[in-house]
Amino acid sequence: MTLRPAEPDSGIRFRRVDIAGGGAIVSADWASVGDTRLNTCLRNSHGVTVGTVEHLLAALAGRQIDNCLIDINGAEVPVMDGSAAPFLFLIECAGVVEQAVPRRALRITRRVTVRDGDRMASFSPANAFSLRVEIDFASQAIARQDFALALSDQSFKSEIARARTFGFEQEVAALRAHGLARGGSLDNAVVIDSTGTRVLNEDGLRYGDEFVRHKVLDAIGDLSLAGGPILGAFHGVRCGHAINNLLLRQLFADPSAYEWVELTNVPTTIPSAPLQAVVNG
Repeated sequence: MTLRPAEPDSGIRFRRVDIAGGGAIVSADWASVGDTRLNTCLRNSHGVTVGTVEHLLAALAGRQIDNCLIDINGAEVPVMDGSAAPFLFLIECAGVVEQAVPRRALRITRRVTVRDGDRMASFSPANAFSLRVEIDFASQAIARQDFALALSDQSFKSEIARARTFGFEQEVAALRAHGLARGGSLDNAVVIDSTGTRVLNEDGLRYGDEFVRHKVLDAIGDLSLAGGPILGAFHGVRCGHAINNLLLRQLFADPSAYEWVELTNVPTTIPSAPLQAVVNG
């Protein structure tokens, strides 16, 4: 996978370099989400997909990258260590360049809420982007956790970027029995034992509440598919990829709930040079 600088107003796009012809571009936008089971998967009109995009998109949003062309030679973004930290590190190594056009932001103008059983997600008007996520698992190792964040370059890097995806030992076994998650290991996820009481990773957790912080990370990546920075407050209860995308669809279905505004004296940004994440295996 290679991240390349891109032209102003081109947004975030994936280019499947293993596919010939004109159908290789997959736009990172809310309308392109084709599957939300276990990850966020994008699909274009030609049926070309790119999966597990949320951690990379979170890193781009956390570093306020507006335009980027991502070359990838397969149908899934490398999982790395299960967090956004490796992507953020590479972006910071390459550096960021300001472009000679102002940024546009999506301002939430009235409350929008979606519900699915005991799951809920909402946007409310605010002058900056903030997130609050609540989770509640029967597992003793997770239980109930609540985390709030005012998003900035620094808060994303220090509070969110290193939080890893997580799952349960029995789920991993079931996935592998169906030929899935064959590359999954304790190197790229936090795994909880079958009793739900113990984290199997020898090095333990990176944060005491790493589970809910990763849900915040996922939400940042999923909501970046709005197409620009958000001026509004997000609240999620037991939220995941499906309801995050449902919230964006509900928002854009109601033109009275949002407006695009120009951020004065805030230029768009791109990576200053191509940067690569190479994963073997």
